[in-house]
Amino acid sequence: AESEAMAGAALAGRLWALLDEMAENDPRAYRRLLRQQSAEAERLRAPPEPHLCLRARPGAGRPLFINVCSWKRVPAPRAPAEPLPVRAGPLAAVSGEGDLYSIIDIAYNPDVLQRGEENPEKMEHLIHLTLRFVEERCKLTLSYSYTIEPFKLKGSLETMQQRLKGRQMPTPHFSQNTKKELTLDQLLHALEAEDCSNAPVLLKEESVTQSKAHLIEEITSTEMPEKLSTPVYEMITVKDANKKTLKIELKIELPKVSSVSECDLRISKDDIIIEVPEKYKLQLDLPELVDEETATAVFNKGKQVLFITVPVAKTDL
Repeated sequence: AESEAMAGAALAGRLWALLDEMAENDPRAYRRLLRQQSAEAERLRAPPEPHLCLRARPGAGRPLFINVCSWKRVPAPRAPAEPLPVRAGPLAAVSGEGDLYSIIDIAYNPDVLQRGEENPEKMEHLIHLTLRFVEERCKLTLSYSYTIEPFKLKGSLETMQQRLKGRQMPTPHFSQNTKKELTLDQLLHALEAEDCSNAPVLLKEESVTQSKAHLIEEITSTEMPEKLSTPVYEMITVKDANKKTLKIELKIELPKVSSVSECDLRISKDDIIIEVPEKYKLQLDLPELVDEETATAVFNKGKQVLFITVPVAKTDL
């Protein structure tokens, strides 16, 4: 077993060396490779979406709204008899327009919710499981009389997604249409690892008439958000003889990085985001709109510096 692990590590090392070489010598081919792998990765990176909102009736205290959401990152149950995976956000107290109420966000795989839409009995069963789960998780006593609200979501979409993801929202000036560029390391590993390290709760699929046994097998995560360092960088605008900007060059010093596979680079028309998990994060607004499709990035392993070149977007005259 040890020799197999060593062989696997050696093979992985050779693979990353080849990819590093491609990134340095043929950035366009490297970008093509990323794009080929990105379709499925983007699907898994899709954020949670609202599906329906329940108004529950606690035995005492403020009203409770349960946002039931659809999220592709939550796995579907492996079989009907297997526990039902669910991701839950924290119980949040809200004060707005003179009202006091609580909100909790619950996410299921889209297929689970689709089956509920097709079969009202299954949806009612899912709702009762959800209520029992919230009771146990939040130490509440709920009446099993509930209301499905006419709206799908209580509160804002961004706040719901923030609570379910369990990490801070991007700063407000980030572009809403940021085109994410994934590293191959993320495409092949990070999505799977994130689901394992931030694993969903498992609800046991029981009929509503069964005894109230423990419904939850919870897999906790010890992962805590860390404050990331801002790397040293230099931004240069390259202009022609008429002082018209042609391209933007960015030099980022990453002394703690040994491979380009550690970097998550996202370029949109008006900003650049570079993140190295547990090490660095940098977000820069660009002085000009750029053509993100033709951007290139090269990591110099010897100097541990990332060079990014982004042509300015052409304007129609």
